[in-house]
Amino acid sequence: MLVRDRMSRHPITVRPDVPIHEALQIMRREKIRRLPVLDENDRLVGIVAEKDLLYASPSSAKALNVYELQYLLAKLTVGDVMTRNVITTTEFTPLEEAAKVMVDNKIGALPVMRGDKLVGIITETDIFKVFLELLGAREKGLRLTLLVPEAKGVLASLTGTIAELGGNIIALGTFKGEDPTNRIVTVKVEGVDKDKLLNAIRSLVLEILDVREA
Repeated sequence: MLVRDRMSRHPITVRPDVPIHEALQIMRREKIRRLPVLDENDRLVGIVAEKDLLYASPSSAKALNVYELQYLLAKLTVGDVMTRNVITTTEFTPLEEAAKVMVDNKIGALPVMRGDKLVGIITETDIFKVFLELLGAREKGLRLTLLVPEAKGVLASLTGTIAELGGNIIALGTFKGEDPTNRIVTVKVEGVDKDKLLNAIRSLVLEILDVREA
């Protein structure tokens, strides 16, 4: 899956000269938390987050009274508070690579570029939605969490056993185990008897960590 498959296309943007209170109004009206900032030539020059706007204050704020502070706040623009060195991605970046960039840089969104043109934005919310899909969170079934050996053919044996019992795999994910010799597998299935399935897979796994109807 690539960024283009889950990004928001035609993102809402602002100019650097937009007052911060107007940018906040846009965010609240559109229910978004970040705005790419484009100059008059539609080139990406920054990105502004809701927290940047909420925490904005003039550099001389300590020396001002409340009326002076309100006056200067009213004059602050997006260009005064935006992040200028924007980390971006492309449409053809694997989704997990984009997520890695966000986590490593502690940011919540990546503008998506096609050359110099902004064509979308991918956010942490988009990544969370993919995580829900990966684990079948919105579908009903029998959810198993298993500790399995880190060895060739383990997943094939597991999925083959489920198929032999007439089960349909709704979702399957693998995660790091307790150490390099094992892995954690989460699988959600439907159309199979729970007791029959558990009995059939016991010899294939190190431990059945969790079983639940979800």
